Amino acid sequence: QVHLVESGGGLVQTGDSLRLSCITSGDNFSTYVMGWFRQAPGKEREFVAAIKRSGSTDYGDSMRGRIVISRDNAQNTVYLQMDSLKPEDTAVYYCTARASDWADLGLPTEPGLYDYWGQGAQVTIFS
Repeated sequence: QVHLVESGGGLVQTGDSLRLSCITSGDNFSTYVMGWFRQAPGKEREFVAAIKRSGSTDYGDSMRGRIVISRDNAQNTVYLQMDSLKPEDTAVYYCTARASDWADLGLPTEPGLYDYWGQGAQVTIFS
């Protein structure tokens, strides 16, 4: 079993920045595809970003250009740097890991393609 724990959420103003962190248990973190999704009340879970073991990345359209996903394999941690935050970014942000093999050139962007999930971190942006 792989456990993921997010941190770094909070309440900030429009235009502010936040950095989410997700520490992952286990010895095989460096082989996982890691991702971030978000879910606002009454909405479906939405792809935000993903990163392969190689460091290649993909971003969802809603936050593209305002976020950067990165990973530190020595620390079993993935990060999501979010800048120029807007009220519509308010959501619970989930860290996720795909431990099974992923051979596609692209990255998985659907929730069902991931194996493990964190408990979520609340991010609230006020104007």
